[in-house]
Amino acid sequence: MKLQKLTPEYDAALAALIRHNLKAHRLDIPGTVYFDEGLDHLSDYYSAAPDRRAYYILVEDDGALAGGIGLAEFPLFENCAELQKLYLSDAVKGHGFGYKLIEKIEEAARELGYSQIYLETHTNLRAALHIYEKSGYVAIDKPEAVVHATMNRFYIKAL
Repeated sequence: MKLQKLTPEYDAALAALIRHNLKAHRLDIPGTVYFDEGLDHLSDYYSAAPDRRAYYILVEDDGALAGGIGLAEFPLFENCAELQKLYLSDAVKGHGFGYKLIEKIEEAARELGYSQIYLETHTNLRAALHIYEKSGYVAIDKPEAVVHATMNRFYIKAL
């Protein structure tokens, strides 16, 4: 298993992985990333501002996509990044890879100069809630400008 930056050849597999996970948790509904216009071309979004954004994928030895995690600037809080799109394939869930991806994205956020990291998620994603809380993220009230209106849990962590 290796960790690498997202490249265009993984865009379709990543979009499918994200949609599969959201559908499995009944979140294939408006107000989630499921319907984001750029979901099928995430490498374009993250590579457009490499000094403020990053996306890493977990790739199995045979080249299959096993998961991914990203970050982008979050302007509602000072010097803050948003942890984005942490998803894993069913085959690798429960093996600690979510924690490894979080460690990598927090390291990347520090390298880009961020001092805190924010995320939004949903109560249907129970495993994600567990990972975030165990990783030191603290629940906060819903910020004023949330893009994905269906999300109902919000967290922040000082880096």
